[in-house]
Amino acid sequence: MSSHDDLLKKVSELREKSILGGGKDKIEQQKQKGKLWVRERIEKLLDPGSFVELEWLRVHRSTYFGLDKLKYYGDGVVTGYGRINDRLVYIYAQDFTVLGGSIGEVHGEKIAKTIERAIQVGVPVIGLYDSGGARIQEGVASLHACGRLFNANVKASGVIPQIAVIMGPCAGAAAYSPALMDFVIIVKGSYMFITGPEVVKAATGVSVSFEELGGANVHGSTSGVAHFVADSEEEAFEIIRKLLSYLPNNSTEEPPFVQTDDPVDRRLEELYEVVPLDPMKPFDVKHVVRSIVDYGEFLEVHRDYAKSAVVGFGRIGGYVVGIVANQPAVNAGVIDIDSSNKIARFVRFCDAFNIPIVTLVDTPGFMPGVDQEHGGIIKHGAKVLHAYAEATVPKITVIMRKAYGGAYIAMGSLSLGSDVNYAWPTAEIAVMGPEGAVRILYRREIEKAADPEALFKEKLKEYRDVFANPYRAAELGYIDEVIDIADTRRKIYSALVLLSTKRAELPPIRKHTNIPL
Repeated sequence: MSSHDDLLKKVSELREKSILGGGKDKIEQQKQKGKLWVRERIEKLLDPGSFVELEWLRVHRSTYFGLDKLKYYGDGVVTGYGRINDRLVYIYAQDFTVLGGSIGEVHGEKIAKTIERAIQVGVPVIGLYDSGGARIQEGVASLHACGRLFNANVKASGVIPQIAVIMGPCAGAAAYSPALMDFVIIVKGSYMFITGPEVVKAATGVSVSFEELGGANVHGSTSGVAHFVADSEEEAFEIIRKLLSYLPNNSTEEPPFVQTDDPVDRRLEELYEVVPLDPMKPFDVKHVVRSIVDYGEFLEVHRDYAKSAVVGFGRIGGYVVGIVANQPAVNAGVIDIDSSNKIARFVRFCDAFNIPIVTLVDTPGFMPGVDQEHGGIIKHGAKVLHAYAEATVPKITVIMRKAYGGAYIAMGSLSLGSDVNYAWPTAEIAVMGPEGAVRILYRREIEKAADPEALFKEKLKEYRDVFANPYRAAELGYIDEVIDIADTRRKIYSALVLLSTKRAELPPIRKHTNIPL
């Protein structure tokens, strides 16, 4: 008969094997690459001593290609739950020291179960990705595992926040899992792609490096796959903490309210200097955003992608808000294909998690051009319309200056179901910009005039007096109030308080909308 000590020794030995993953040598190799070991990552992210590991005794059951001799407890992924700033989260972290972090049947099932458990408990889930992709040696079983994982991501979508951190390779089919989550943080030196440089070269003849194909800067600025780019793993963890501070645990809860000493009636007189009266002159809308929010704290999402729009999280009087703003400093704040996707995705996230949307408008319209039309600006622009019209959270819009044509409608207009719409005295609301409108409306008169330039200026003034101001829209009830720029924070706060008990009924017979994709 074995003694209790013998039994406990057996557990201890197995636990030690599980913790070491692929072994001390491979752990050292990971560190030499400048990467943290998987358990160090969990330790640094979670509150000290809060992590509880699940299923650490799991092993794969494949016998092909020598895998029967390569069994590791945990199968290359550490799963469990813990706390971040005392908030419960579920977490899974791939261990590159075990078969390159590849996803086999058990590996994928462990991750899927972690996500499903997070759904049941109603708390966020965080995935730390460091993997070469599907485990080739397991064949279709590894593909099934990836599919199981994707299915769990989709089940969780809109129910609990999902945050992915790319901390090494994230290749092949496995790259679709982070893409299905709400936010992707990529650490510099990491990369994501569906097919690697060698396959790209074989298929297209183009030589490209890992960084050029799917590096952090590519996904942060060009593809838009990553919402945040971190200089280090520690910075990625800090981004997670900040992000979670704005998010509820699940779709049935409100985002965290935080008492503030920043006066809700603080006047923003500095904006008189920041915002030019001339609508053709650019300014950085982030100055406006930081003036409005509590303590100037703003967590920008997709900072380097589609820069003609700015989106992110802040608080106003303690209430969490999602801010969507046109950026006049980039292409005059025009809405193009990429910024349409950026705005629509963010609005839908906010709506899913009960975060009020504050929209700051200064845009001349949707981007013209052959490339944009051929690329589907109609379809992509329609996503913005769909997202705003579908959203049932409180929606507050402030028209700062230009609001022309379809872009006026798209950016949180009253006609799309916005709750409160303000305009600054500098606002211009019209079917198109005054210059273009006058040239169309009075083309023949201007051509025949003795002094075409003088007539153009005269008609331009007439048009501005009649349409290119907020007062006509206010007369028709499309603007609730024309406000002093310095009162913007106070006005938005009062609207947030008013709308804090807003309830919207969804059509009972609809399964879901069919957003143009």
